[in-house]
Amino acid sequence: MIDPSKKSPYIIDFPQIGDSSIGYISVTQLNDSLPFEIKRVFWTYFTPESIVRGRHSHYKTQEIIVAVSGRIIVTTENGYGEINTFVLDKPNIGLYIPSCVWLTMQYSHSAVQMVFASTEFNQNDYIRDYDDFKRIWGKMESH
Repeated sequence: MIDPSKKSPYIIDFPQIGDSSIGYISVTQLNDSLPFEIKRVFWTYFTPESIVRGRHSHYKTQEIIVAVSGRIIVTTENGYGEINTFVLDKPNIGLYIPSCVWLTMQYSHSAVQMVFASTEFNQNDYIRDYDDFKRIWGKMESH
């Protein structure tokens, strides 16, 4: 299992190629800037602004979140109780989320979120209860 003390969420800057007269393209490949091999891709859209999504952690899955359009506010908490807030509002910026991190997300209505995941979907990989997250990963606070 990943040592959570060595992993924290961080921003990934994908290259932005082009200019305003022709538009832009951003691209990545496994060996460029991705910290894992992609096993799953999913996206969310038309999420009402009043809804907070996420509210979970993973045992194994790592993710990279990209706001393809709109704005996503992501709040993360690791097992040490360190809380960070990230605003994703550019399509060439990704947020790496390691396993062992609780996250919540709030969207502008126009937001389209794309997520690259390191594992295929497995319901047993999710921790969906915050108290369980604190019980499992919060032990790191005392170390």
